[in-house]
Amino acid sequence: MTEKTVRSPESTRERILDAALSVFSHKGYHDARLDEIVAESDTSKGSIYFHFPNKERLFLALVEKFADLVERRVTEAIEQQTSPMAKVEAALEACLEAFARYRRPAKVMLVQATGLGTVFEEKRLEINERFARLIRIYLDEAVAAGEIEAVDTDVIAYAWLGSIYHLTIRWVYTGEPEPSRIVSTLVPMLLRSVNYKKD
Repeated sequence: MTEKTVRSPESTRERILDAALSVFSHKGYHDARLDEIVAESDTSKGSIYFHFPNKERLFLALVEKFADLVERRVTEAIEQQTSPMAKVEAALEACLEAFARYRRPAKVMLVQATGLGTVFEEKRLEINERFARLIRIYLDEAVAAGEIEAVDTDVIAYAWLGSIYHLTIRWVYTGEPEPSRIVSTLVPMLLRSVNYKKD
């Protein structure tokens, strides 16, 4: 049977993304070659170009896939909570735990992406907007419910993302601080920054 009859276009695309993640993780974005991704994915250059016009677009698709995964983990954690601030806390913990669980893709997305220029920066900003909007929605709900006092939820959301981002970058580079330390220390600090006190 040929590749076309065995694999659907979507399964082939996933194989290519998985292979790209592996190659980018070991070689870095700039040193990775499409031939290596072809070999790792057991596909062909034609298959790669069918789904991705170039290496940059393949990398951006990986970034998007990882962002979707983190957002899915956050959404699942939020669904189990009832109060707005419990949702905020669950979202922060789920985000940090997702980075901890998926260190290899986190490293590729956060470290290997440096120096890719405007296209990547636009994608990074788009993803930051997604997560900031999610945090802001539940902070606004917490204000409306009287769980916290009125604050500039827009600024708070971006400040929290910045804290998460920089601690995660340090952990990806050095292995410190360990994710459990980040969660146990950072999350309470962020909640205190909006004067939230758990009952």
